[in-house]
Amino acid sequence: MKRTLLFLTCLVAFGTIQSQDLHHKAKAFLKSLTPELESQAHFTLTDEERFNFNYVPMERKGPTLNDFNEKQKLAALTLLQASLSKEGYRKTSEIMKLESVLRILENNSRKKADGSPGRDPLDYHFCIFGDPAPDTFWGWRFEGHHLSLNFVASEGTLVASTPTFFGTNPAIIKEGEHKGKEVLKVERTLGFTLVNSLNPQQLKTARFSDTAPQEILTANNREATQLTPMGISYTDLTADQQATLMKLLNMFIDNYESGFSKALRTKITKAGIDKLSFAWAGGLQLGTPHYYRIQGPTLLIEYDNIQNNANHVHAAVRDLTNDFGKDVLKEHYQEHH
Repeated sequence: MKRTLLFLTCLVAFGTIQSQDLHHKAKAFLKSLTPELESQAHFTLTDEERFNFNYVPMERKGPTLNDFNEKQKLAALTLLQASLSKEGYRKTSEIMKLESVLRILENNSRKKADGSPGRDPLDYHFCIFGDPAPDTFWGWRFEGHHLSLNFVASEGTLVASTPTFFGTNPAIIKEGEHKGKEVLKVERTLGFTLVNSLNPQQLKTARFSDTAPQEILTANNREATQLTPMGISYTDLTADQQATLMKLLNMFIDNYESGFSKALRTKITKAGIDKLSFAWAGGLQLGTPHYYRIQGPTLLIEYDNIQNNANHVHAAVRDLTNDFGKDVLKEHYQEHH
């Protein structure tokens, strides 16, 4: 347990390491693995496993941090750190650390089939899809309880970073040495700030139900279809409310590596900021079950806090045209085949 805590402390500090081209990092990771681990981690780009998107405790493919020696861990985390922003990397590492909190809260009652702890901050899986060469498309995934990060890259840079899932349980730690810690605090704070800034008429438009749905509506569906647009339009917000909505939107977009975040923001802007909408369901105060979503022609962000007396967050970002790199790969195949 002490080694795990030491590793997780280093994991947060690791975000200061300088990044290189993604394909170099992916190659270095694969090269660091034993043949057995490499066979577990490496799939073709067209393998159906690439679309196996999950965020609950379950059996997964791909080796975990528990399977790696220190050199392999460093190579794996180098790739992870290069694919996310500093803030995105912080959230990722803090979500992993929550597994240790859950183990204490649950008295280590959750067990795997082999008898090992069901809450394990190192039980996060790495998979590479395709050949990470500079002139090809390839992908990779980092996934475990409350985390699912799916990437496609080409020429050393990201071309897709969704679906993305961040979850926290507990959302706010209520006891122990980390009492008061809230990993996704800004996402919660800005959501409440925006909904509570609405006047009665605006709120009537934005709030589509007094009861929050039991889960994010797109769940772990392979394709996140466009939900029926609802809520209040960006154009019906005041200038201050529009600014808050954009801050909230950017909180999700800025979890990715800066170049990709910029490209995704440009894509959303071209599709029309004025076509964005903000919808709310459930209570209007902390401690009440609540849900919100930001929706546009190409984007869907969902956030809910329903379970465990509204202290358990699920949040997802879906690119409605390019989840799993669907759009860029389709264009590539049309050009070359």
